[in-house]
Amino acid sequence: MPSLSFVSLSRSDKSFQVGLILVVLFAVVEFFAASVHYIGRTPPAQPAVAAPRVVPAPLSSVAPSAPPVALAVASPTAALTPATSTISVADRLRKQADAARESGDTVSALARLNDAAQRDPKNPEVLAEMAMIYESIQNFDRSADTWRRVQEIGPSAGPLYELADMKLKTGVPAAPGPTTGSALDAGKPASALDASSVRTTAEGIPGGSTLGISEVTASETPDPDSETNLMLRIAVKKRPNAVIDHTKVKIQVFFYDTVGDNEIKLTDADVSYEWLTPNHDWANSDSETLAVTYIRPKLKAKSAESDLAAAAAAINPAKKGKPVKTSPPSDAGSRKYLGYIVRVYYNDQLQDKRAEPTKLLTIFPAPNTAPPQ
Repeated sequence: MPSLSFVSLSRSDKSFQVGLILVVLFAVVEFFAASVHYIGRTPPAQPAVAAPRVVPAPLSSVAPSAPPVALAVASPTAALTPATSTISVADRLRKQADAARESGDTVSALARLNDAAQRDPKNPEVLAEMAMIYESIQNFDRSADTWRRVQEIGPSAGPLYELADMKLKTGVPAAPGPTTGSALDAGKPASALDASSVRTTAEGIPGGSTLGISEVTASETPDPDSETNLMLRIAVKKRPNAVIDHTKVKIQVFFYDTVGDNEIKLTDADVSYEWLTPNHDWANSDSETLAVTYIRPKLKAKSAESDLAAAAAAINPAKKGKPVKTSPPSDAGSRKYLGYIVRVYYNDQLQDKRAEPTKLLTIFPAPNTAPPQ
């Protein structure tokens, strides 16, 4: 009996040991499984550490800060906006001044140009138009000062810089001539470029026109046989890429003289025309140049009436009586060159016009449709 209980006790001890071993093994397996699971979860933790390199997250958070960037860009834009509006206002004032000048209101024209010059003091077109208006009203000191301001702008002023340089070198007339306000009275080569030449588009052509007068230059040549010998060079420019039918182009040039103190008449001087460019059809060049010459001989004193009287006396020499005096006409000795008007028509529609002095545009307005020739 005692032996049997001993055997039963030893068997239960073995069972306990086996169970304990199984529990320990199970715990080891669980620990190993937990370790593997923990180690398996560690790599995602490292990408989480490396996640800062995934810039999209910070960028998306920076996106709301884009307004400061936009503000930084908007700041210069805001600074540029007043300048742009200032330029547009100055350009509008210049166009208003041109309209006033063409209507003969130089006071209003100068007022608007002065306002434009205050808003945009480096605008060469505004300054050049002011200078030429001052010259046309014989305020030569102000004209020279304004040309000097154009010259100070430098080559960036384009052709107006060269014009200002030439005006200052040849000299704006210091005092008006006795009967004319033209720069030609000084007897020097002078540019008679009309003020309206700077009112046009960048191509030098009025808006809505196919052709424009890009330059008018007058030069006087000393001539012992002539009271006045001058040449007018007129550059007529087409709009870029425009096709011109030269048979439909009409260029009209009128010269005017002063008679006595105030009367203005079409000239009776000798006038001739010559193209300086060979083909003058605007096919191979955007600009063609016409030269018009005005010559008043010193000996041009007899009128047709006096010539007829002399011829009648020669035919009947036996007729006695008072001798016939071959006196010159009443205005022959008092005629002086005043200026010119140039008009360009295409398809019988007015394209552009120039005058020196500019008051001639008001006294003799140009018809919008070419008169029949």
